[in-house]
Formats: sequence, structure tokens, C-alpha cells
Amino acid sequence: MKLITNIHQLLVTGEFNTPVSGQAMSQMPFISDAYLLIKDDRIHDYGAMKDVPTIEGAEILDATGRIVLPMWCDSHTHLVYATGREDEFVDRINGLSYEEIANRGGGILNSVARLRAMDEDVLYEDALKRLQQLIQLGTGAIEIKSGYGLSVAAEKKMLNVIARLKKQAAIPIKATLLGAHAIPKEYKDNREGYIQLIIEEMIPTFAKEGLCDFIDIFCESGYFTVAEMEAILDAGKKYGLQPKVHVNQFNAIGGIAAAVKYDALSVDHLEELTEEDIKALTGSNTISVALPGCSFFLGIPYTPARQIIDAGLPLAIATDYNPGSSPSGNMNFVVAQACIQLRMTPEEAIIAATINGAFAMDVASDTGSITKGKKANLMITTPQKSYNAIPYRFGQHQIEQLIVNGLPI
Repeated sequence: MKLITNIHQLLVTGEFNTPVSGQAMSQMPFISDAYLLIKDDRIHDYGAMKDVPTIEGAEILDATGRIVLPMWCDSHTHLVYATGREDEFVDRINGLSYEEIANRGGGILNSVARLRAMDEDVLYEDALKRLQQLIQLGTGAIEIKSGYGLSVAAEKKMLNVIARLKKQAAIPIKATLLGAHAIPKEYKDNREGYIQLIIEEMIPTFAKEGLCDFIDIFCESGYFTVAEMEAILDAGKKYGLQPKVHVNQFNAIGGIAAAVKYDALSVDHLEELTEEDIKALTGSNTISVALPGCSFFLGIPYTPARQIIDAGLPLAIATDYNPGSSPSGNMNFVVAQACIQLRMTPEEAIIAATINGAFAMDVASDTGSITKGKKANLMITTPQKSYNAIPYRFGQHQIEQLIVNGLPI
């Protein structure tokens, strides 16, 4: 057993049967001057130091002055990709918009061409290096999408890589089929044919092989319509794939109401949001996910987090790590952005990045909070006066020790 003692603040403690919503997000459940006991790879017990048990032979870790919290849960990434798109970064500096770059053959289709040409083993090794870097930054659970293949063979290659990462990594990983990320060049004059390829070949094949947990679609002007999204989600649900959907990044076209109708686990982006969207989310089981790194990098509006939280809804935050619009998987920065740009309190941001992120990728039964029986995937910070310092010191490395599956790394 391992016993962490003298914890200055132990965060996100308790039982969580549902996502934390609305005003409750502003109430951080924590214990001051705490201990935490680890048995094997699980949280065995925790509480105030005045009640610390005597454990013969336990390995003691003194956390005096330090904060202990669950590792981050990043519920939206595109971690598996071929190469970066630094050239497009310069194009944006020179004034081109994301849409203009895409219309010139850049954007998603640029990544598609590069990924199709890449050997699966090389793709895997690159993705594994990225994943290991993110774990070092505190990510303890992650969702990874396909969507840079846009053919049966290339999407399978991506999903194979994610499956290999699942076996190799010490943290929970979820795989999402995003065949509907864009229309590939070879189908530019036959979009219906490509949608049928997704419905009739990709979904049945990959679901039967157990290669994906969720189904996703980029529902946006210039990409996929609401009707096309509904057809794909309907096909996915027949094979047990719950939706996690890209919606409202640039335009509000009714995608949120449709996603809720199909019981989407999450709706992600939401930089544009209407009162009708809020009404559609109210009373549903669908979690809103903000991706502030994308807004920061592209210079587009930020998700109106206050509007979502003040409406009594749950909110999660994630990195959207991808080579085109959010080339960073640093959840520490995303937590700081949530406070600085989305006007969320530190309590709301940390909850959004831990337990609500876990719910947004269906791993909350195993991680995302300090709960007895959950995985001991923990961060121990450098000495800090309070958890407010976590987003406040956004440019500094504040993780002193990581514990993954009960083992210090």
C-alpha cells in the first residue's frame, strides 16, 4: 500500500453518479490537511489527517504543502495524425481564414493525403510519443478520433493505431469513428456516395471488429448537414455506437437539437450558441464540451461557458488536440483558458477537466474523481497556497509527481 500524507488540499472528492451541473460546478468538493491510501492500482481510502490510519509497511509519500487531484480527462482529441501543418499556421498569420485554407486544399484534406501515405507502424510510433508526452502533462484519460483517413482502409489504419495505443497505454482510452470529418476529394461530386460508404461499410465493419466506442460527425456549413448527421448517427446507434458530435463551431444550424434527439453523449465546440440550443440541452443527458484551445489558435469566438453553466447545464473542457486548429494537448493550459477566456472559476474549470470530462467520454466509473475504488491516477502539484494557483500560473510546470495506476512515474 501507498499512503500520501499531509495533503494541503485533496480535490474532487466524493461520489459522482451524474455530471456536475450549473451552480454546483462552483462548489469544489475538497479536504484540507488530508491523506489518501492506495492499494494496488486503486484509491482505497482518504480523509482528514486527524483520521489517518496506521498501516504497517505502507510506503509513505509526504505531500506537505501540495495539492492532490485526479489526472485530467481529455474527452476530445485527434491525437493520431501524420504530420503537423505549420505551413497553414503561417497562412493564417498572413490573413487567410480556416475556411479559405480548406478551400485551397489545406485543412482536413491536407491531413488526409499525408495520413493515407504513412505506414501504420510509423503512425503508431508518432502517436505513442504524443500520448506519452500528454501523460507527463497530467492527462489520465483520453478520447481519440479517426477522421484523417476518409476511406475504409485509411480509417481502419487510424482505428488500428488507437487500438494499439489502448493496449500499450496505462490510462483509459476511448476510440471514436469520425469518418464524417469531411468529404474526400474522390467523392467531391458524389457526397451521397461517401455518406453511404460510411453507413454501409465503415460503421458495420469497425463496430463488429470492436474498433470504436463512439460515432462522430462534423455537422457544420460546408461539411455535413443536419439531415446527413442524423442518417449517420442512426446507422451508428444500430451498432451500439453512441454519438459524440462536432457542432456549432462556426454556425448554429440545428445540429445540437438533432444530437440530443439521438442521445449524444456530448456536443463539442459550441462556439456559436442560440437560446434554442440551450433549450434543447436542458433536461437531456448530453454534455456540452468547450474547446478553448481551438478558439485561441484560430482566433474565433470562445464557447459561452457562462451561458451554459448559468442555464444549469454540465460543462466539460477538452483540448481538441489536432494538427490544424489546436496543435496542443496541454490540459493545464486549457484549464487556465477556461478561467481567463471562458470566465469560469477555478472550481468550475477543474471540475470540467476532471469528473465532467470523464462523463463526456464514459469513463467516470473508473476515473475523474477522488472516489474509493477508482483508479489511482493522480497529480501531485508543486507547493501551492490553494488550487486557484493551478489556472493562475498558466505558463509554469506545476506537476511535481504523477501516480498512474497506483505507481509513481
